[in-house]
Amino acid sequence: MEKTQGIAVPRVRLYDTTLRDGTQAEGISLSVEDKLKITRLLDKLGVDYIEGGWPGSNPKDVAYFERVRDLGLTHARITAFGSTCRVGSQPQDDPNIRAMVDAQTPVIALVGKSWTLHVEDVLRTTLDENLRIIRESATYLKACSKEVIYDAEHFFDGYKADPPYARATLQAAVDGGADLLCLCDTNGGSMPWEIERIVHEVREAFPASCLGIHAHNDGGVAVANTLAAVRAGATHVQGTMNGYGERCGNADLCTIVPSLELKMGLSALPEGQLKHLTHTARAVTSIANQPPDRHAPYVGLSAFAHKGGIHVAAMRRNLLSYQHVDPALVGNESRVVISELAGRGNLLSKADEMGLRTDELGSIPAVLQQIKDLEYRGFTFEGAEASVELMLIRSREGYEPPFRLIDFMAVVEHREGRGVFAEATVKVRVGDKVYHTAAEGNGPVNAMDQAMRKALVPVYPHIADFELADYKVHILDSDAGTAATTRVLLDMQNGTRRWSTVGASANIIEASWRALADGIEYGLTVARHP
Repeated sequence: MEKTQGIAVPRVRLYDTTLRDGTQAEGISLSVEDKLKITRLLDKLGVDYIEGGWPGSNPKDVAYFERVRDLGLTHARITAFGSTCRVGSQPQDDPNIRAMVDAQTPVIALVGKSWTLHVEDVLRTTLDENLRIIRESATYLKACSKEVIYDAEHFFDGYKADPPYARATLQAAVDGGADLLCLCDTNGGSMPWEIERIVHEVREAFPASCLGIHAHNDGGVAVANTLAAVRAGATHVQGTMNGYGERCGNADLCTIVPSLELKMGLSALPEGQLKHLTHTARAVTSIANQPPDRHAPYVGLSAFAHKGGIHVAAMRRNLLSYQHVDPALVGNESRVVISELAGRGNLLSKADEMGLRTDELGSIPAVLQQIKDLEYRGFTFEGAEASVELMLIRSREGYEPPFRLIDFMAVVEHREGRGVFAEATVKVRVGDKVYHTAAEGNGPVNAMDQAMRKALVPVYPHIADFELADYKVHILDSDAGTAATTRVLLDMQNGTRRWSTVGASANIIEASWRALADGIEYGLTVARHP
């Protein structure tokens, strides 16, 4: 039990297997350094157990267990994973068992078979021999002064096929001295009502044992299965950060933890640590070199993003109208998205986010209509907030842009002996002066950028600090072939800020010009000096 403001709160222990089960996900490969970085993050977050890997399986895991001893962890207990001894052998003679002991971790997760199908068709042994290797393996590891977590592999499938035998495998682990029985839905196909019923029955059959749950997501309900198991009496939860894992993944601790704490009134992390969950989830995503799931519950970039006009209007009156929890509780934040679905409230909220005084802006309905018209023409403003802010700023009475385009021209040529090159000319007005310049580049957009800089740097020297950080092109109606509308998203930065603008046209040069001109204007009027 944990105490929060003097009130006893039931405690659920968290067991993270990102470094072992998570790395079985297709496309994920962690170096030893990666695994150590994630270990530090999980320890700082307050995870109770960190499963480092299978020490007998590969040199990388052997190296991890050697180096993790020097990390100076303050909370988590490092766990080594491995299977029972081989059929017909003794634990003390089994290389896998010896490797687990040699890893020198305080905790060992011992996995054994629960399903008669696996015993007979995979191990190809007798049911009694399987019970022996479970019992004797646990006994040996306990004699080595280890905390033993018994992972009952395929437990729910095994229980549905033969309940007495599945219970007998747990009894063998208990007889061997296992400290905890973790029930695994290894194939991920069980449903929440099955999980809850079976865990409840196991709870009654083993009242003195601590129970855990390890769920996979093949049926899309790993998180629901985990919460159902906790409802039925499990006090130990296994999962991975961001749900990484083989096939469809493991139960996602980033969804489980806040659901336990905010929905079920249980304690899972040390007090005050839940607010660090979003940072940890995104840091692990970066280390694992995976694309972030922006729609992930609680921690995703879009988890508290509001796009519909009616929704945002309601949110301006009461934040709880379209949010199930305060995003700050998990370290996330609300965002308002601008699109053709926006209403007046979206723009007012976006202006608030941007620090713009709404009483100084022009007609909000007029700006909103401009956005809707532009989106109809192929623009999108969800990833181009600088363009939105510029439209709001331009609506101010008396606003004067830092420059005005008179005309531009871009050509691409191939010349013998030189190859392909691009040249652009730009004519812009700044105040009462006109600047007409030309520049070459490795492409027409680069040439226009260089020509713009040549024209404007004498007037605005800090444009030299602006960098073109990213340039994306999206063909909207590809069935139109070369006549298709092109959307350009452009990122620019000045060392302290980064901003995104958008342009769209059937002419890719015009679309690029629009995004480029907005990017420079934003830098001059909003981002200012680095």
